[in-house]
Amino acid sequence: MTGSGLAFQITGRDGEARTGRLSTAHGAVETPAFMPVATYGAVRGVAPDELAAAGAQILLANTYHLHERPGEEVIAACGGLAGFTGWRGPWLTDSGGFQVTSLAEKARVDEEGVTFASPVDGRRRVLTPEGAVAIQAALGSDVAMVLDECVPSDPADAARVRAATERTLRWAERAARAHQRADQWLFGIVQGGGDAALRRTSARATRDLGFRGFAHGGLGLGEEPERRDAMIATAHAELPGDAPRYLMGLGRPGDLLRGVALGVDLFDCVLPTRHARHGVLFTSQGLLRLKNARYAADDAAPDPACDCATCARFSRAYLRHLLRAGEMLGARLASLHNLRFYLGLLERARAAIRDGALGALRDEVVALEARDGSG
Repeated sequence: MTGSGLAFQITGRDGEARTGRLSTAHGAVETPAFMPVATYGAVRGVAPDELAAAGAQILLANTYHLHERPGEEVIAACGGLAGFTGWRGPWLTDSGGFQVTSLAEKARVDEEGVTFASPVDGRRRVLTPEGAVAIQAALGSDVAMVLDECVPSDPADAARVRAATERTLRWAERAARAHQRADQWLFGIVQGGGDAALRRTSARATRDLGFRGFAHGGLGLGEEPERRDAMIATAHAELPGDAPRYLMGLGRPGDLLRGVALGVDLFDCVLPTRHARHGVLFTSQGLLRLKNARYAADDAAPDPACDCATCARFSRAYLRHLLRAGEMLGARLASLHNLRFYLGLLERARAAIRDGALGALRDEVVALEARDGSG
């Protein structure tokens, strides 16, 4: 799928899983890829050069929060996200649709869009499908998302899930008409909760609107992994096979590899940095809970099998001390490790697909999570 300098090329396959190359105005991304979350234009406590050294290729920022502060006009005047932040590689911006769920007590949804009471200053903000496209155009992101109504899958509220899915499609049509930047991907979002028929209808209708990339929305909100897998597979059967696919906001390492096995190309999640700030590290032996007393004098590397800067220089005892003392360096070092773990896991997934061995890697990681390697 090509055009206007943007392209997605599938370079390898292992069953439904595939490797690919997503070309953008700010560089190419080898897929499947994990996107560190930089909500306000920064991955908390981690500098752009550190992200690049950890293997990051593309970052994710949030349209709604950047619109709140500093405002898209400020960012545009500084050269867009690439000029404003110092991260010169590709950016993906979420549309703000997830805030329909996360800020539900402050949001009102109608056909026009979403009205928020700002969590910053309490002022009224209105985000429309056209407005979300315009903000993302000003931000200069490489991949923009349509505004969607993201609601959890609740069997007891099937009418709400259906209404949100249908509204997302109407908003997607408006966003597609409003989008003008030829150097920016615009992805449509498939909704439908846990209803296979609704997911199928949403995927087919979103495809027919002519988007060049697609995302799975409304998943990773508590449903069983098997149910999520079924919803992804149902949507993929309707989406163009040569278009990039993005699973939004998910999840644990095993979740990512399950998605890769189904043919997902892009992932994001706050889990690696959020866990890091609480002293929980992802390692080759399972979760390491550094605040436990057993690590107070442990001079081993956090993960002896890891090639990150943290594991090369610092001990479990030192990281535990920093975290318990509230030193910001502790959260920084732990975040660097967890990000390297996630980014390295997707590097391993790309290699496994090329070798026809993704299933073995997926089973290994899922089994490790099942026993929870309780550090």
